[in-house]
Amino acid sequence: MLQFAQPQFLLLILLIPILFIAYAMMRRSRKKRIERFGNSSTINELIPKASKSRGWIKLSIYSIAFFFFVIGLARPQLGAKIKEVETKGVEIIIALDVSNSMLAEDYSPNRLERAKLAISRLVDKMKEDRIGLVVFAGQAFVQLPVTTDYVSAKMFLNSINTNSVPVQGTAMADAINTCIRSFSQDSKNSRAIILITDGENHEDDPVEAAKNANSLGIQVYTIGIGSPEGKPIPLPEGGFLKDKDGNMVVSKLDERTLVDVAKAGGGVYVKAGNSDFGLDAVVERIHNLEKQTYKSVVFEDFDEQYMYFFAIALVLFILDFLIVNRKGKNLFK
Repeated sequence: MLQFAQPQFLLLILLIPILFIAYAMMRRSRKKRIERFGNSSTINELIPKASKSRGWIKLSIYSIAFFFFVIGLARPQLGAKIKEVETKGVEIIIALDVSNSMLAEDYSPNRLERAKLAISRLVDKMKEDRIGLVVFAGQAFVQLPVTTDYVSAKMFLNSINTNSVPVQGTAMADAINTCIRSFSQDSKNSRAIILITDGENHEDDPVEAAKNANSLGIQVYTIGIGSPEGKPIPLPEGGFLKDKDGNMVVSKLDERTLVDVAKAGGGVYVKAGNSDFGLDAVVERIHNLEKQTYKSVVFEDFDEQYMYFFAIALVLFILDFLIVNRKGKNLFK
């Protein structure tokens, strides 16, 4: 299937009929000027070798050449080819806490945005690994299935906010179990979960979920984001979140839980810093896992065809240049 990468240039084709109209008007104006000097038939006898059709021939050739030149500018392309490729890497699913406590501002600008920035930078460095995204608060949802489409990964990442999960809370076990179900069927021992949260679990038993993951050959790593002393949780309408008694809610980092989860999951715990988030160090450890070979279907780039149209245009422009200024069968110098 033929398509154009820059179709806006096709509008230049509209100039071709304008050229013919302008040339016809110019010839008519010239004929009137000649008639001021005498009878046109007498003047034609004085220049018998002048060609009346030559101008139209040159303009026609020039217009055809211009047409092919414009098609070349529009960059015609043949349809993309589907190709099966093999890649060798690991599967990483990042489970990101999107509860309201992630709005605390002990990181700049807040915990959630700092975590998203670190994940985005990690995606930029990826080459052959597969990545997936799970978001969780009181429940967990798959934001992005495991993929090597890093552009889509960043798009889905940018759309994440505290409204991505309607139920508030911090269901870490549900997040781990959702990640377990989200790995591809062809992956074996090259799977890892990275849990990014402040660790304040109020819903379930994440340690038991991490043990289950580890028994399936999946390592669980945790990254704690927050501070032990805690920070209040800002509200979108202004002010800070308060409990039912009117006291300000302070969100603190629960490192003990995250250490236990990582230990049960066969991974490690890292405390995120403002300058060094710790995600790169975790992924470096994950890369020590045995690499898995994956097969995937990708689209190759479109085949460019513009050079053929430029070649035709060049030949016609040269032909137009070689046409002589007099009558006769021989149109070339």
